[in-house]
Amino acid sequence: MRGRRLCGGVTFGALPPLRNVIACHCKQCRRTSGHVWAATSVSLDRFRLITSSTLVGFQSSERARRGFCSTCGSSLFWEPLGERRISIGAGSLDGPTGLHIDSHWHTEEAGDYSPVPLNAKE
Repeated sequence: MRGRRLCGGVTFGALPPLRNVIACHCKQCRRTSGHVWAATSVSLDRFRLITSSTLVGFQSSERARRGFCSTCGSSLFWEPLGERRISIGAGSLDGPTGLHIDSHWHTEEAGDYSPVPLNAKE
C-alpha cells in the first residue's frame, strides 16, 4: 500500500497487514491534526519511506515523536519511542484500503464541537 502527503514531498509504502484505524481525540492529536487524528499502524520492518525531502520530526512528548511535511504542513506519522511500529495518518493512504475505524480513543478530551459516536470504544 502506498501513501503520500498533499504536496508529494513525502511518499511511503507499507506492506499489509495494517491495523484498522483508531480515531484519537486527545488534545495533542487534535492540535496536531486540526481535528481528530485517525491513524492506522504498521511494524517498522514493513514500512518504507520512498521520498522524504520535506519530512520533519519532533518529539511531542516523552513517549512519542511526530512527523509532518515542512512544505504543506500535513501531519504524517506518530511513532512511539521504544517500539517497532509507526502510526500513519489514514487519510494519506491511496485507496481503496479496506480499513475501517475500529475505535475512538481519549473521547473525554474530544472537542465540544465534535460529538463522539455512540458506539465509541475506549
